[in-house]
Amino acid sequence: MLEYARWKYILICAVLAIALLLCMPTLFGQDEALQIATRDRTAIPSAVQADMEKYLREKAVTFTKTYLDNGVLMVRLPNVAEQLKARDSIEDKYSQGYVTALSFAPRMPEWMRKLGLRPIPLGLDLRGGLYLLYQVDVQGAVKQLLEGYEQDIRRALTTAKLPLNDVTTITDPQTAQTVGLRVSLPAGTDVDQVRAIVAKTVPDFTVSTVTLPSGQAVEGRLPQAKIRERQDYAIQQNLTTLRNRVNELGVAEPIVQRQGLDRINVQLPGVQNSAEVKDVLGKVAKLEFRLDDLNGNAYEVAQHGHAPIGTKLYYTKDGQPLLLRREVIATGDELTTANFTTTQDGPTVNVRLDQRAGDRMLKATQANLNHPMAVVYIESRRETVTVNGQKTTRDVTDQKVINNATIRGVFSNNFMITGMTAGEARDLALLLRSGSFAVPIYPVEEHAVGPSLGKENIEKGVDALEIGMAGVFLFMAIYYRIFGLVADVVLLANVVLLTALLSMLGAALSLPGIAGIILTVGMAVDANVLIYERIREELRNGVSPQASIRAGFEKAFSAIFDSNFTAFIAGVVLWILGSGPIRGFAVVLTLGIATSMFTSLMGSRALITLMYGGRRKPARLLI
Repeated sequence: MLEYARWKYILICAVLAIALLLCMPTLFGQDEALQIATRDRTAIPSAVQADMEKYLREKAVTFTKTYLDNGVLMVRLPNVAEQLKARDSIEDKYSQGYVTALSFAPRMPEWMRKLGLRPIPLGLDLRGGLYLLYQVDVQGAVKQLLEGYEQDIRRALTTAKLPLNDVTTITDPQTAQTVGLRVSLPAGTDVDQVRAIVAKTVPDFTVSTVTLPSGQAVEGRLPQAKIRERQDYAIQQNLTTLRNRVNELGVAEPIVQRQGLDRINVQLPGVQNSAEVKDVLGKVAKLEFRLDDLNGNAYEVAQHGHAPIGTKLYYTKDGQPLLLRREVIATGDELTTANFTTTQDGPTVNVRLDQRAGDRMLKATQANLNHPMAVVYIESRRETVTVNGQKTTRDVTDQKVINNATIRGVFSNNFMITGMTAGEARDLALLLRSGSFAVPIYPVEEHAVGPSLGKENIEKGVDALEIGMAGVFLFMAIYYRIFGLVADVVLLANVVLLTALLSMLGAALSLPGIAGIILTVGMAVDANVLIYERIREELRNGVSPQASIRAGFEKAFSAIFDSNFTAFIAGVVLWILGSGPIRGFAVVLTLGIATSMFTSLMGSRALITLMYGGRRKPARLLI
């Protein structure tokens, strides 16, 4: 008698039911959408949603539906034209507190969305993705380098007890490029000694002495080779930072590369311009740790606008003025790790400094016990504003104190930052881990990328899948008759399981992935062929039909397992070491081998046992 364990039937039915549920969102397709999120990552209130809906109607924007998805507002639109119109309208009014993004919204029913189901993501070659083009402020790279040199020169002259009036930048009148520093000196200063100190402090400078109407001065200029070297360094550092941020966000198969002299393009398959991704990738942020100035009155400085020498006025998130010392104890560039956690004090970022910054922090905390120390968050961005009816862009730098706490104990390189929302703390930890930009970058272009291989190639890939599967199905039905139809059902189940896995894991399906599906179908057929030929051999040897079925599955198992396992090893290696199209192919191949083993061995046997098992004793098999 041919039997199959009941729990295996239950397992197969449960797996197929879950797989069908996971596949269903992909069948409904997607519409163009606009994604709107708050800059501080807090959830958008329902009142704001209603206000935005009313505003879009006033702007004659046609949209089909809006809904909140994990605190982010999704506006579903009928076409690309309305999508762009909606984005421009929202940015005109809400750009201060919100970020917008072009996206896609699945057309699946509301109950599927509430269950957290998502359609299978597609790669750039099938659906496209987010394309961002950033402009790197290479001129700012030189200015930033000179700012560091300025502090070094001031510190060296102060140590040598040499007076100075001011340190200013030198601009080349022909190129309008900042090329060096000028140290203005009071009368009676030893100019030669100052010149020697400047040359020793900044070996890259070409140092000279000049006479100005105000008196003697020492100039240091950077050679053009050093300027180009600094600009190239800034671009390479920004490339690395962007790649780190993309990796932190978990985007599959990204492309981050230099374009031209001072631009970087980022292509993110399947993202389609997520608001969070766009905001985090382009955020130019720095962190500074400064001591409070206890001698001045911040409110008086805020009124008359003149901070005492050696201090600078800042504001907290609540708008309260705070007077801090100009000397920076440590910066975000000197961090080695930063992790987000939640403690009894609320959302917290655990920070670890490098050795040099840790030493400075130790000295600062030893000398300033029970004095407050502030954490200053500096963000640079470029925004579009309307002036006299015309849109213009301007560079904006926001500086705010996110934390101001009293130093209760001596610490060096390990401490915590609190006083933020969960979204702010999570983003801050991500930005600190991935590293800061060497210089600011500004978005100059943003759009959804169309299929990179062209519509014709995509259609050919899909046609190849359909024709290949149809040919296999027809052959199996003709050659193996009823058993061939069973194999066809199992192959369909295999494709459903594979699609469900890709959807569940969030693995982007690309054109090479379609090739992997076709290959998987072929390998699954191989398993059925081995089983069926073994059954035929047993029948020819005079074995009963039920015994032949049992022997066919049992004796073919070792050959099926060995061939699939070796292919699985190759797929895993390609998955780990490959990139781009190779990795996309390997992902589908590896998952397909696992699903084909399940469907060919368990699914086929379950169906055939239902047909020919139990107490019935078939006289012959249609194979």
